[in-house]
Amino acid sequence: MQTHLAITNPKSPQNMGSILRAAGNYQAHSIRYTGERYARARAFSTDTKNVHQDISVTQVDKIIDLESDKHLTKVAIELVEGATPLPLFVHPENALYIFGPEDGSIEQDVIDQCDQVVYIPTIGCMNLAATVNVLLYDRLAKTAAMPKDNSVIETSRDTNNRTKVNK
Repeated sequence: MQTHLAITNPKSPQNMGSILRAAGNYQAHSIRYTGERYARARAFSTDTKNVHQDISVTQVDKIIDLESDKHLTKVAIELVEGATPLPLFVHPENALYIFGPEDGSIEQDVIDQCDQVVYIPTIGCMNLAATVNVLLYDRLAKTAAMPKDNSVIETSRDTNNRTKVNK
């Protein structure tokens, strides 16, 4: 099962830092992005968990490469008429999830190349990093890989957190 993220011309280094953290938390395999805005802002170093050391983060000219992405189901996440609401969406085994910029939308020609288009049914549009987090959580929640014991808590929580549910 492979999860790849594609971000269209991200603007905010803070959003990309949160996306990098989400990619690490939900075990995405790669992140690609278009545009120059994040490349210039990258020096702000918002990747607090150094996820870029474990996950490929690549600047690309085109968000979809039809040849190298042919084994991936291309899924646009966007508020688009005719899209599937996320609660009804069945995630593909190997996916390239494509997200629009903070201050715009995914271009129509990219939408047209996607196999699926999904939206998160909220009132108003969500922040880019929040959208990535919700999508990745939904993917995890709908898989057999969803943790069902305390092991993930024990390995993931902050070293100062030792609280328990006492019932």
